[in-house]
Parts: sequence; C-alpha cells; structure tokens
Amino acid sequence: MLKVLIACVWLLGSAYGAMAHATSVVFLNPGTSTETFWVTYAQFMQAAAKDLGLDLRVRYSERNPDTTVAHAREALQGENRPDYLVFVNEQYIAPQILRMALGCGVKLLIVNNALTAAQLQMLDMHKDAQWIGSLVADDEQAGYLMLTDLLRSHGPVAPGESLDLLAFSGVKNTPAAQRREQGLRRALAEHPQVRLRQLVYGEWSRQRAFEQATQLFKRYPQTALVWSANDEMALGAMQALQDSGRVPGKDALFSAVNSSPGILQARLDGRLTTLVAGHFTLGGWAMVLINDDAKGVDIAAYGGRDRQQALFQLIDARQAQRLLGPMPPVDFRALSAVGKPPSYRYPFSLQLLLR
Repeated sequence: MLKVLIACVWLLGSAYGAMAHATSVVFLNPGTSTETFWVTYAQFMQAAAKDLGLDLRVRYSERNPDTTVAHAREALQGENRPDYLVFVNEQYIAPQILRMALGCGVKLLIVNNALTAAQLQMLDMHKDAQWIGSLVADDEQAGYLMLTDLLRSHGPVAPGESLDLLAFSGVKNTPAAQRREQGLRRALAEHPQVRLRQLVYGEWSRQRAFEQATQLFKRYPQTALVWSANDEMALGAMQALQDSGRVPGKDALFSAVNSSPGILQARLDGRLTTLVAGHFTLGGWAMVLINDDAKGVDIAAYGGRDRQQALFQLIDARQAQRLLGPMPPVDFRALSAVGKPPSYRYPFSLQLLLR
C-alpha cells in the first residue's frame, strides 16, 4: 500500500512539474519604459503570452544598445536562461548577440529589424546558434504609403509648380529607418513634382524633431508636406509649425507611423493627414511562432524562416477611434499552426484588432 501511495505521489508531482514549467521567453525591448510605442508593443506581447501560456519577461534598454547587449549576456550566459530570447537588430547589434548565443541552448527570434544582407553573409560563424528566424513588417511600404497618401490628400499640382517636402527619419543605423527612407525615395521617384528640401535624423525623438523643425520651417517657409518615420517626431514637428503661427493639417500636411494616443488624436483632429500603423503587433505574433516552435511545429513550413508581414496600413478616422479604445481581445491560440494543414499561413494582421 505504501509503495502504491509513493508511486501516486510521484506521478502527481511529475504531472504538476510538467504543468508548472511554462516555456520561458525574454524580450530585449530596445525602447524606453515610458515610450508609448514600445510599452504598447510589450503589452500586446504580454497579452499573447498569457493566452498561450508562455512565461514572458521584458527587459528595456532605455534606447542604449550597450544595455541591450548586457541584458542579452545575462539571458544567454547567466544561471536562469530562458528557453527563447527575442530581440531587435537595433543599431546592428544582432551579430554580437548571435556570437554570445553559441552553444548556450537558448533559441533566438529576431523581430522588427531583421539581419541585413551583410550580416546574413556572416551567419556561417553562427551556425551553432539556435536562430529560428525573424519576423518584420514591410517598413519600405510604410514609407511609400505615407508620401503617396499625403499627395492624394493634397490634390493635383498645377503644371510647372512643385511641393516642398521635409522628412524626419529615425536613427540612421537602424534597418527600419533605412527601409522607410527607401519607401520615401521610391515615392519621390514616381512624383517629380515633390522637392525633398531636407531629410534629417530625428532619432525617434519628439524634442529633437521639434528643435530641427523649428529651424527647418524658417529655412523652407514654403514647406507643404512633412514626412515623419514615427509618431513622436511628427508631433514635435507639428508643435514647431504651430509655434510659428501656422496650422498643421492646413498650412502643411503631416504624416506619421505608429498608433500612440497622441498621434491617433491628431488624426481625429485633422492635424495629422496620413497615419500608417500596425507593426506594434509584431511581438504578439512572435509569441505565436514561439508557442508553435516549442510544441514541435516546423514554423518554416508555414511561411518561411524569415517573414516579412504586410502589417502596415493606412488608418482612417474610424479606425483611429477604434485604436484609441481598450485593446480588443485576440484569440492567439486560434492562430497556431498546430493541427493545421500544410497550406496554412499565419493570418497576422492589424485587422484582427479592428474587427
């Protein structure tokens, strides 16, 4: 009888231990802990992790790549290693993290800024790293959509006339900023009536863009269009225009990327003409991929190892109002490829939140 009791206790303990061990994930968040975009990004990740039963920890670098590398070293070489490490190739830090990951047993997933072509050529030295892939949005399309929609909103330009454009990009050595610039350049090539007066690097900062725009609006008083690679820089440039006595949305048309409350309200107020959003969902979709990989699914078979999702879309006033409200629940478990046919493709889209 005693042997039977011991066996039952052992079986119950084993079952409890199996249930208690959730797949652990650390996300190296490159933003600040007060930065609306990256906080919202992490919140969506946490919602996904909770739904999927994953144990997610978020570490903020406060916009310091050295801090990101230090957090990576702790996760990959410390005593409490996670099952997965999710990180952003912000300021090209991916090779350092890949080197640290050699032989550590932690699987890696890159989001938002994927490896560059040059970095991909270096991957042979990291063949032992358990890199399961990357998940990014089409940043080039975001940059293109912003300018083309600004021009649609402005209306036709008389023959022989032109429109002056100012552009505010992010951190220069960040793939997302570079890709958005490429989209801007593609749109400019299609619309020769637009003159790009100057492109500056606002480093994603509202204050820096405000200071730059204050000088640029004086230098180029005929500016009709303002392209900004994120919301904070757009808000800073709008404030500079207002301080000069002019009206955003009337005297100059503005565009932006992201979906912070401030920029959504600007879209509703008409101060912002063009808004593109959707990529704050990337972290949540990454949790779906990690959940499936942990369950033995070959995620590469359902759309490839390196994924570029068409997540960006133009946000109209109705959608801006929807995004200003509470974040709607998403059934992340229903998105899993577990039990799905080979033809299944992950339906990652902002529309899942706008229904």
